[in-house]
Amino acid sequence: MNRLLSLSKVPVLTGFWRHYSVPTTKMFIDGEFVESKAKSWIELHNPANNELVTRVPKCTEAEMNAAVDSCQTAFESWRKTTVLTRQSLMFELQRLIKRDMKKLAENITLEQGKTLADAHGDVMRGLQVVEHCCSITSLQLGETMPGIAKDMDTHTYRVPLGVTAGITPFNFPAMIPLWMFPLSLVCGNTMLLKPSERDPGACMLLMGLLQEAGFPNGVVNVIHGAQEAVTFICDNPQIRAISFVGSDRAGQYIYERGSKSGKRVQCNMGAKNHGVILPDANKAQTIQSLVGAAFGAAGQRCMALSTAILVGEARNWLPEIVARAKELRVGPGTEPGADLGPVISPEAKARILSLVESGISEGADCVLDGRGLVVKGYEKGNFVGPPFSLSMECYREEIFGPVLLCLEADTLEDAIQLINSNPYGNGTAIFTNSGAAARKFTEEIDVGQVGVNVPIPVPLPMFSFTGSRGSFRGDQNFYGKHGVHFYTQLKTVTQLWRSEDAVTSASATAMPLEQQQLVQRLKAASLRLDDVVCQSKSPPAQQVRRPHQACPRVERGVGLAAWTAAHSEASSPGLGVVQNSLNDCLKQPSLEPVIQGLRMEHGAHRTKRGPGQSRSSAMSGTTK
Repeated sequence: MNRLLSLSKVPVLTGFWRHYSVPTTKMFIDGEFVESKAKSWIELHNPANNELVTRVPKCTEAEMNAAVDSCQTAFESWRKTTVLTRQSLMFELQRLIKRDMKKLAENITLEQGKTLADAHGDVMRGLQVVEHCCSITSLQLGETMPGIAKDMDTHTYRVPLGVTAGITPFNFPAMIPLWMFPLSLVCGNTMLLKPSERDPGACMLLMGLLQEAGFPNGVVNVIHGAQEAVTFICDNPQIRAISFVGSDRAGQYIYERGSKSGKRVQCNMGAKNHGVILPDANKAQTIQSLVGAAFGAAGQRCMALSTAILVGEARNWLPEIVARAKELRVGPGTEPGADLGPVISPEAKARILSLVESGISEGADCVLDGRGLVVKGYEKGNFVGPPFSLSMECYREEIFGPVLLCLEADTLEDAIQLINSNPYGNGTAIFTNSGAAARKFTEEIDVGQVGVNVPIPVPLPMFSFTGSRGSFRGDQNFYGKHGVHFYTQLKTVTQLWRSEDAVTSASATAMPLEQQQLVQRLKAASLRLDDVVCQSKSPPAQQVRRPHQACPRVERGVGLAAWTAAHSEASSPGLGVVQNSLNDCLKQPSLEPVIQGLRMEHGAHRTKRGPGQSRSSAMSGTTK
């Protein structure tokens, strides 16, 4: 019996040790990769074969508090770094991302499932934001208006907020974190980052590059988790702003809860993007663009063209669109030539199939059905072929999978009305060779990002990602100028410097007012520097100096007080006035400016006399 019991435990123990031998995803706190002490973990599987890849912790509250505290501590010094220091660090981060592009892409394919080509594009679009951050020296300029009143100016400049937070989705594991933390950092903030628990690996690799680039410890901290971590971020009083990209439900929750806590919040959420096809469009190019935008990345992107509106005679293109979709190769992301990989999880696959089936049950035609697709060698993968159906219930929800809905419209006006009646406003595109039709569409459509013969009109980082209506919550969009404005706040300074208070500091060439008054007092006593400093006990008129003879006491700038104290007004008339004036001068911060000025005047006066002339003889015209 004992033997049977022990044998029966072997599979359990084997499973136990296998479970805990899987690598774990670390936190990143205060510049170090730290093992979590969490009691609850999330298993992460490769979408292509559902094999366990890693275990992601649901961080404890103490760990999350430690991460925020690290951000706050780092902010106090990071905010004081020069913009050139932050810029140079961003240049180094850019270099390292380029160096490790392949490594990042491979990790994305392993954890998220997209093809290597898509994964490379994921990193590249994030890298473009880093490159844009390198121009922060011109992005963060303020404004100045001089002379708003007499002697009064006003200027504004942008200052960092403090601790910010980023919550990222699973569909772009590198790009979306790179939308957030580089721009927050280069503006002088710090960031608490919570990557998707479904594929955090790329984010953690980026933290290693951040560390290697030389960023200070604590400027970015990374925690992991699900609902509890999100709520912690929304409620923590040290966090000043939240950036989020993800689902409608999560976005609404974060926006409402974060805003109620007094935080600045930006949320990119769901989408239902329409591609309008006019019959005058370039057919081959349009079909190629439509199929790629609908099924690329397995449809798991918020700018996917999930709905096509065929206008007028363009409805006859349907068979050719289906034929092109059939040519797409479905397989694991690591397989060369694969056009689309698996969706993220079995749960995501089940939801997609459910929405397709709901459309069919309501009467839609499914003209290309990939629901039962099985990829040889990856039978346990989360693969869905490109289903293709006409509109029904599934039109009202974002499917977020490789599904293209096809609608028909008689006119361009009908297509515009259909799109504007949809609650989402992330992106749209029109395919046409008519400039007038394109202008009408771009002016009348109520969508934040519009493409003309461009299927996925995601702006480059010098602009901003401008989704609108039901696709966005907040008042400042991601990256570009909007991104800089989101991560900074304006400070306005109005200053008054009265012109009458201006005092020159150029003492070597111009004397201050008090020193000029002292010279006037000397002149009032009818005395010159040579008559005062170089005279002996005899009266000034009896003192004779050779031409151009310099006064040694003036040259050295010393002994004046001692000399004047040894003489009295009785032996030299007017000397008491001179003594008082010199004593006043000596009480000033510096004697040298007065000495220098009087010497200059003395020299000018001396050149007006003839050789061998004294002051008195020069006045009388005789020579001694």
